[in-house]
Amino acid sequence: MLGSREVTDQEAQCVASEAANVKTARPRKRKADVAIYLQDVDEDAAEMTKKKQRDCEAAWRSKEGAYASPPRGLSTLDGKDEREQQITLINAGFPHYNLTNVFATPVHCAPLPALCWASKDVVWNNMLAKDKTYTRNVNMMAKHPHLQPKMRAVLLDWLMEVSEVYKLHRETYHLAQDYFDRFMATQTNVFKSTLQLIGISCLFIAAKVEEMYPPKVHQFAYVTDEACTEDEILSMEVIIMKELKWSLSPQTPVSWLNVYMQVAYLKESDQLLIPKYPQATFTHIAELLDVCMLDMRCLEFSNGVLAASALFHFSSLELVENVSALKRAELEECVRWMVPFAVALRESGGSPMKTFSGVA
Repeated sequence: MLGSREVTDQEAQCVASEAANVKTARPRKRKADVAIYLQDVDEDAAEMTKKKQRDCEAAWRSKEGAYASPPRGLSTLDGKDEREQQITLINAGFPHYNLTNVFATPVHCAPLPALCWASKDVVWNNMLAKDKTYTRNVNMMAKHPHLQPKMRAVLLDWLMEVSEVYKLHRETYHLAQDYFDRFMATQTNVFKSTLQLIGISCLFIAAKVEEMYPPKVHQFAYVTDEACTEDEILSMEVIIMKELKWSLSPQTPVSWLNVYMQVAYLKESDQLLIPKYPQATFTHIAELLDVCMLDMRCLEFSNGVLAASALFHFSSLELVENVSALKRAELEECVRWMVPFAVALRESGGSPMKTFSGVA
């Protein structure tokens, strides 16, 4: 019995040792097999990339040796395939991307000097875009059969007198004139009796937009000689602003003239926002603009062109082109239209510079 037990114990030990050998050998064999059949992932990616590049180059190369676009079939209604146009060599390595220029190039070279707080091209393009946004209708009087163009001139002349009485800026008057023209373009069949209310309400809005201390509503009602009450002006104010969709900050001809004059007399680029031009010269040119704006044909031209044309009558074409980036062909029609007004203003000698008490 003891001998048989020893034999069985020896057999069990042999079986256990053989099993241990098998367990240790299997992972080694598997690791060796895996190491034989697996390759480096980076090497595979590099080889596949090179192969694709060789295939693409072989497929794109034409008979003359130049690169052509890859054959991408476009299905049509006739069942035919269309080929894309040839691409240049710079795009040959990027068949799936279209390279486009994302930087906007201004139509006119910006005459502004280099700015430390913004890009001069961006600022100039924004000014031009605003000038195109606030459009006016030269045929607006056709919508009002009861009105005549001379009635508009009389109303604007009266608004200039009111602005002088209350010592308002010239920019305030031009804002009111812009509001009036754009509002009348949105209306139809306005009567003569309503013109004064519309005009004084536009000046009331412009004063609150531009002036630091605008006159009160009762002061505007007073100058109408009781033709318009305070409640009527306030009601018309809301109507005008709704019709204009609250677009109350156009680039007026006077503001364009301010930019042109500043660029013309600028010596140091860091002082662009500080006026450096002679005040008397600016006033004479602005007077020409004031007279021209009474005529209906002023609505045919943009505010930038109006200011540049007025500056031309007091300077030269070369200066106007440098400060406005406009060409002769763009200014010629407006300059010719301004000639009678410029001659009349020159013959009258212009008005002397006025001084106001309490105003520096």
